[in-house]
Amino acid sequence: MNAVSPTLPRCHGIIPARFASTRFPGKPLADILGKPMIWHVFQRARACPELCGVTLATDDERILETARKLGISATMTRDDHPSGTDRILETAERLGVAEDDVVVNIQGDEPALHPELLTLLLSPFTDPAIQVSTLARPLASQEAQSPDMVKVVIDSQGNALYFSRALIPHPREGEGDFLGHIGLYAFRMRTLRAFVALGPGKLEQIEKLEQLRLLEAGIPIRVLRTELCTHGVDRPEDIPRVCALLREYGS
Repeated sequence: MNAVSPTLPRCHGIIPARFASTRFPGKPLADILGKPMIWHVFQRARACPELCGVTLATDDERILETARKLGISATMTRDDHPSGTDRILETAERLGVAEDDVVVNIQGDEPALHPELLTLLLSPFTDPAIQVSTLARPLASQEAQSPDMVKVVIDSQGNALYFSRALIPHPREGEGDFLGHIGLYAFRMRTLRAFVALGPGKLEQIEKLEQLRLLEAGIPIRVLRTELCTHGVDRPEDIPRVCALLREYGS
């Protein structure tokens, strides 16, 4: 008798998108090669074959209207969520996501997202014990010095030991071996619900890193290594770089 191959549960992509932004108001609607940013993110995410669907979650009528005109699946959420993760939970509940299904938090400012990153992110969920996954890439020593670049250290099983803006591990001698965190997450639905119910933890508030809430609560995070980079848009001046990448990709 042939062994049954492990299979992925149903995986749902959700893109949180807010109009308000201190550094770049209206960022989700910024024009990139003739289309708003949210269109590019949606198309790149939809190219991941492991996702059964992709939904935009917003609290702004302008974003919702634009999404619907472009044929993007979108839903309106409350406007008082403290984080994008809370917005994702509300959307997942509206979609009726099952407790063992997987919900992917896809950053709404990644118009040049590699769909392969989502495939990698979802790969551990053939194991029913995996509750959360995220990604990391190798960093050069100079890049690792910046507190804007979040570092992660992992154990022998590939689970996160800690995330920090500080230089970890700190090299006492010679060069260090650094991993930079990539802010994509996949959660089992029940773990996403538990995450939001926990509320901010002490370490999370000190480092301003939401993922530390899980580690403080003893919930392991599987970290997948990749050589691919992400190219987020933080400010208007980032758009020409992203446009060049999309032209290179043939988008």
